Amino acid sequence: MSRLIVISNRVSAATGGAAGAQGGLSVALTSALRESGGLWFGWSGNVTDEFTGQISFHREDGVTTATLDLEEQDVEEYYNGYANRTLWPLFHYRVDLAEYERGFADGYQRTNERFAETVIPLIEADDMVWVQDYHMIPLGQELRKRGCRNRIGFFLHTPWPPRRLLLTLPEASDLVATLFAYDVIGFHTDEWLQSFVEFVVFESGGVYEDGILKLEGRQIRLIICPIGIDSDEFATLATGPEAQATFRQMRESANGRAMIVGVDRLDYSKGLEERFLGYERFLVESPEERKEVFLLQIAPPSRETVESYKRIRSSLEGLSGRINGEHADLDWVPIRYVNQGYPRAVLAGVYRAARMALVTPIRDGMNLVAKEFVAAQDPADPGVLILSRFAGAAVQLTEALLINPYSAEEMADAIRTALAMPKAERIRRWQAMFEIICREDVLWWRRRFTEALEQSVAG
Repeated sequence: MSRLIVISNRVSAATGGAAGAQGGLSVALTSALRESGGLWFGWSGNVTDEFTGQISFHREDGVTTATLDLEEQDVEEYYNGYANRTLWPLFHYRVDLAEYERGFADGYQRTNERFAETVIPLIEADDMVWVQDYHMIPLGQELRKRGCRNRIGFFLHTPWPPRRLLLTLPEASDLVATLFAYDVIGFHTDEWLQSFVEFVVFESGGVYEDGILKLEGRQIRLIICPIGIDSDEFATLATGPEAQATFRQMRESANGRAMIVGVDRLDYSKGLEERFLGYERFLVESPEERKEVFLLQIAPPSRETVESYKRIRSSLEGLSGRINGEHADLDWVPIRYVNQGYPRAVLAGVYRAARMALVTPIRDGMNLVAKEFVAAQDPADPGVLILSRFAGAAVQLTEALLINPYSAEEMADAIRTALAMPKAERIRRWQAMFEIICREDVLWWRRRFTEALEQSVAG
């Protein structure tokens, strides 16, 4: 079996840590690497005065990581700039927030060249290289320029935008062309895959047939490969001592009320403003039921130096304050809004104590919180998942209550439906969702992708 070399933007959150520092990608890749062995390479998250390419190796919990520090200019242009102020909003259909600066694009290219130069001595002849996400789109091409003939795959964890939106990016065609250095590209859903194909076919003259996309003498295999979680591990975590202590704490603090939970990184793609407004609609339309519930929204800050993230935080603080001010009573506050992350075991206990979860992004590549909520439930008395139609997870979790997050009425209706749902229906819906997250778990995701990569023709 070939060794797996995983390359992603950040590596420092690979093991341990609170929810705010440990996203779904981190947890998923850690689980995959424990099984396959190999190496995880990327940025340490630290800044150095001068880039040296020095690598720090670390081994913990069965995973070997190799990290390097970046210069302040790299962080500002590559990470805060092109990745988070250009590609992230564009890939989540927020063209109104995307910033197109030539300096950002230059820094993105330069930093990917530095990643390639640094990692290539670590890659052995039989290794498979698996590049993760939008931060590193041109990395495969830079590895090829340096003589890498290995099988190289790329997985996109975000949506891929429709052709007309992508055309707003000045260097869109050039950026897309760099992806033809890869042998396999994976997407969460057929929608994202087809958007990519449409751009290459209609804008670049590519040809697509039987899962193979060809352009100017190069070809790549495209696959649908939705990321999963370690469902067994998370279900076990939810019955462990830390989760159970949290469960009891939350049930006691609920004081007999039904808890609605939301757990999201503080990001405009997560639909948090729309969620608060939809919940407020429920409070207004259901005066007889409103004091029977409360919303716990956990939203760890992220990318705090980016202006659009400062605005979303300010907006949510204002919304939650207004809603609580208008609707709270002496013995009840409708929204508990928390700006910090928690360990996974604590979150598992919170999920298990909740009557329902609101997972309502306005656009999301997958959303693993939805799957973690399902995995954490008590099989004898599960909660209800209310899920945005615009999350990649909606393709798999069809037994959730699927809603349009832009519609406050749909969200309010779903909350009422969840509160009134009979236990037998809750169990039936949960069982169907739990079966699929167990069948298509993180190891299934890793195997599906790496098997496609193994079958490809290297280089």
